Amino acid sequence: MKNNQGGFTLVEIAIVLVIIGLLLGGVLKGQELINSAKVKNIANDFRTIPLFIYGYQDKYKRLPGDDPGVGTRFESSGTAASTPEGSKLGNGVIEGAWDSSTVTDESVLFWQHVRLAGLAAGSTDFANSAKASLPANAEGGRVGIQMTPPIKGLSGTYYVCSTGINNKLAQQLDITLDDGAPDKGTLRAQAGTSNDAGKEGDSGYVDGKSYTVCLAF
Repeated sequence: MKNNQGGFTLVEIAIVLVIIGLLLGGVLKGQELINSAKVKNIANDFRTIPLFIYGYQDKYKRLPGDDPGVGTRFESSGTAASTPEGSKLGNGVIEGAWDSSTVTDESVLFWQHVRLAGLAAGSTDFANSAKASLPANAEGGRVGIQMTPPIKGLSGTYYVCSTGINNKLAQQLDITLDDGAPDKGTLRAQAGTSNDAGKEGDSGYVDGKSYTVCLAF
């Protein structure tokens, strides 16, 4: 019996390969666009936080998070303003770590104050960390501010940090905002979800690792 089943011709195979190539190219290009959008979003976090500080100082002559008059200043807003614990309130320093979730830390109350002032969007109910809705970057990692150097060698007055950033995005971010080197310049990075203030930034970005990136200003 004659078998009439035929195979693919070279032309058909070539067409299939071209289609597969186009699909792969589209997927890669799409991923590149997504990564670029994430980098822009994270870079925007670093650029806007200084504006919150300067805007608040211009309005109220105090640092957000360290403002002793915040309770009466925003009383008419209908939202009770939390007050930092301790005797350092109003000393001109935003006390606390950038990644703190303790709602009485000034580095956390920073977000309530700038939101009450209308400088940033978000919840102003800081009864607990869940209600506070602390900010996250495009990768879902925390974003925050502190006034002590989070990485050895960084020099500035304020330090903005953002965590959970994969190596490719972290390197692209570094190139966008600084010099591309995680251990030099005003932007530095360490692998992991928190900083070691006693260590310098990593010597390079390693595939598969997640980074915490900090910018001094």
